Amino acid sequence: MITLQNIVFPEQTICTEQDLYFHLHGLSSLRGSDNTIHMRTGDQVQFDTYFNALSIGKWHENCTLKGLYLNLRGQGRFELLVWHAIPDRSWEKICSEVIELKPETPFRADLSHYSQNATKGLIFFELRALTRAVFAGGEFQTETKLDTWPKLAVSITTFKREEAVKSTVMRLQNFLQNFEYKENIHIFMVDNGQSVNTDPASNLTYIPNDNLGGAGGFARGLQEAESAGYSHVLFTDDDASFPMESLYRTYTFLALAKDSRTTVAGAMINNTTKWAMWENGAIFDRKCMPLSSGMDLRNRDGVYHLELDSAKLDNPKLYGGWWYFAFPVKHAKYHPYPFFVRGDDVSFSIANDFKINLLNGVLSFQDDFTEKESPLTWYLDLRSHMAHHLSLESMEVGSHQVAKIAIWFFLRNFIKFQYETMETVLLAWEDVMRGPQFFLDNKDMAERRAQIKELVHDELWQPVDANELEEKVSFDPNSNKFRRLLYRFGLNGHLIPFYKFWANRIIVPPQDRGNLNICWGTCEITYLNSDRTKGYTTRLNRLRGLRLLFRAARYYVKFRMMYPSLRKEYRDSYPEIASKDYWQDVYKVTKT
Repeated sequence: MITLQNIVFPEQTICTEQDLYFHLHGLSSLRGSDNTIHMRTGDQVQFDTYFNALSIGKWHENCTLKGLYLNLRGQGRFELLVWHAIPDRSWEKICSEVIELKPETPFRADLSHYSQNATKGLIFFELRALTRAVFAGGEFQTETKLDTWPKLAVSITTFKREEAVKSTVMRLQNFLQNFEYKENIHIFMVDNGQSVNTDPASNLTYIPNDNLGGAGGFARGLQEAESAGYSHVLFTDDDASFPMESLYRTYTFLALAKDSRTTVAGAMINNTTKWAMWENGAIFDRKCMPLSSGMDLRNRDGVYHLELDSAKLDNPKLYGGWWYFAFPVKHAKYHPYPFFVRGDDVSFSIANDFKINLLNGVLSFQDDFTEKESPLTWYLDLRSHMAHHLSLESMEVGSHQVAKIAIWFFLRNFIKFQYETMETVLLAWEDVMRGPQFFLDNKDMAERRAQIKELVHDELWQPVDANELEEKVSFDPNSNKFRRLLYRFGLNGHLIPFYKFWANRIIVPPQDRGNLNICWGTCEITYLNSDRTKGYTTRLNRLRGLRLLFRAARYYVKFRMMYPSLRKEYRDSYPEIASKDYWQDVYKVTKT
């Protein structure tokens, strides 16, 4: 038997949102010390959840399955119900029986007949205790037999985050100790800061590396893994808080895959709100559009919509973040583009012929990305956004649309008085117009990082006492149509006389940092971080804002004129720059 996925329980160090794992009814309780659910007569537990429902439609379509079985462990008598939730149809009850669980004898339910009803949808089970009982876990399995299993390299890139990467590696090593196919999985730690002291281990290769950013680090990991003969690579972050069950499901899915292009992209959940999806994959078309963002995963209907919608997804502009991205080496025709950071995962996903899959329960918990925003990240984001559309034929949208990306980056900061960020946005636009050679000459970004650091003074996080901050809100800027038009056509005060005397001064909590509507009618904005201990304030500066606006207009005209030759230059050079040979020359890795 091959286990497709295990029943998982909340993890203290990862996520304790119980409704993401199961729904309890009655006086049932989870004993965290051994992950067992203790139930009284009549209590119920349902596993129709993000972590424990089986997305049978994805497994059936993409993998070779010989039958389907549900194993259950515990003690006591239960009523077992197994449901097949089929899209656009009535659900089917595919198992209903009274079972006796004994500690030494797991119960096995044969669910292989599920395909007689449909091959899409989700399968989940629920238990009702008929006596005092204990549920101790289970797994979905298949009888498929394999002669060969994938050789998977887990590539972790780190920079000056010694404790975080050590913790991630330790969790991986602890998991691999008891993993049946542990000989087929190896960890490559690429240390861009060359600062991590590691203990020697047979399943870990430590690689001190030049700091060429995430792109350079992951390119090095791919080079080393390919040179060592690994069939698949998993890119993940040094602070990746993913349940080890994610790796289990990923490895099994890749092993059973019918298509050699099969790739697994992990979702991302924000550490601040662990019950809400941040991104279940994303579509990139002029901007990043995260899928199912904000979906409440405690809600069963939300989980169904997320899984059924992602099962139907077939978009050539789908990409997966490198917080968790497992792919086949032989289909990585293009290697990472030297973006340093930001956008390298987009280019890699779209340029290569991968068949990207999104599996429930395969994800990483990450810190809030909005808090990581800075003038430098805006610079890097715009640079990559424009380069994608110039380099990849599938991303072609025309000169006006590509220029609009830069204008939108600029205007989002214009109305927030983030003039230092606007400076870096214009610098990014300027650098894109220098052509692809700029990326080669600045793959370590040392000069630009120093320049941007020197530029930024006001938009730096500084210690604040949130209790001492005061807002001045005299009116609602969106209260009527006239006000809305006044602030928009007046460029949020840049063209309105005496604006500072009556405009609002507001404090923006971290969850509203991306909300532009609250910025209208203001002349001063204070931003706070997630724990409200740091912040910075931006203020209206008419002269500086209008100067930057005229400069952006000049760049727009210049870019439109340069577009045909610039596009040709980027497109012709992409196969050479994003190539295995390029990175082999950079890192001198032995060619295979």
